This record gives sequence, C-alpha cells and structure tokens, in this order.
Amino acid sequence: MATKRKVNNLLALAVLSTLFERPMHRYEIAAVMRERGKDRDMDIKWGSLYTVVQNLEKHGFLEITGSERDGARPERTIYAITPAGREEALDWTRELLSTPQPTHNPFVAGLGIAAALPPDEVNALLGRRLERLTERITAARAESDKYRTVVPRLFLIEAEFGIAMLEAEIEWVRALRADLSSGTFPDIDMWRRVTSENLDVQEAIKMVERGEFTKPT
Repeated sequence: MATKRKVNNLLALAVLSTLFERPMHRYEIAAVMRERGKDRDMDIKWGSLYTVVQNLEKHGFLEITGSERDGARPERTIYAITPAGREEALDWTRELLSTPQPTHNPFVAGLGIAAALPPDEVNALLGRRLERLTERITAARAESDKYRTVVPRLFLIEAEFGIAMLEAEIEWVRALRADLSSGTFPDIDMWRRVTSENLDVQEAIKMVERGEFTKPT
C-alpha cells in the first residue's frame, strides 16, 4: 500500500531530488528539471511549483538558506533540502521502485469504449497510433543514443524503460490489428452488428448470454 505522504505530488519528489545537488531558487529548480526532461517522466504542472516548494518547506523537507537578487528582478529565495527531506525522497523512491501502483492511461480509457466504434474504424485508428508510436520510439532512441557514450547507464535507465514500454505497446497493438484484419478477433460479428444497428452494448452481451445473438445475414 502506498504511503500517505505529507506532500503527495510527484513534482515534490522531483524538487527534492533536484536539490540533492545544491541549494537553488525556484526558477533554477524549474530550469534544471526541464533540462533533464523531468516533464517527460511525470505529469508536471509547472504552475504548481511555487505551492509545492512552500508545502515542502512547511513540512520541514526544505529550508530557506538565503536569497539573491539579479539586477532589477525580484529577490529570489534559495532553498536547500533538509535531512528529513532527503530521507523522504529516498523512502519515496524505494516505494516507487518496489510497489506497483495503479496508473490512469488515456489509451486504456479509449480501449474501454472502443466497442462504440466499428471494428474497421478502430483498426484504422490503431494504425495511426502505430505510426505515432514508431515516431516516438525513433525519437526516444535517438535522444538516448546521443547521451549513451558520455552518460553512465545509471542515469539512462528511465529512458530505457520508456522505450521498452513503447516497444511493448507497439507489439500489442500490432497483434490486435492482425486479429481485426483477419477477422479472427472473437465476437467480431457481434461487434459489427452492435455498431451497425446501434445496439446497446450491455443488451448485446445479454443477447449472447441468452443464445439469442445471430450473425448478420
């Protein structure tokens, strides 16, 4: 079971891990996270950064160590991670690595209501998805290869995982499209009838259970 954390936002973990290096002001924290592609690893709402930093400081995970002024710009508060913040980040990391947690994937939501569309249209839409997935994996590999000779693998394993997930999705989508294209997908005739006759999906399932469903003539 996931730990109920005082600041339960992955942006907070990104802030804590960034401050492992040295004290920084909020603008520098954001710049470093963007530079390292943290917004590709998690859903970051940059507008929440100020609130997250404030909450981390409120709960003793960060402390103010000073401020600086650059020309006419407003004074910037500098934050450093505390021992409690360091332990929080390490404990949170252990939890993320060891404990699978439910995620909300928009693709899964789409699959959940795919029956509302004709199978041929779903097949075509999945074809477009394959093209876009292929483009993403090509770009991800190029980005990873760019750093592979100068950055230790330790700092690239999250990119490796992202590529592996894209590869797995491509394989699954291809297999589904093959079943749809060949007509071997189970109950595809029922699916066609449901969409062509605008039948209620739940009623169609009940028809199958009652043995009342027949293939369209």
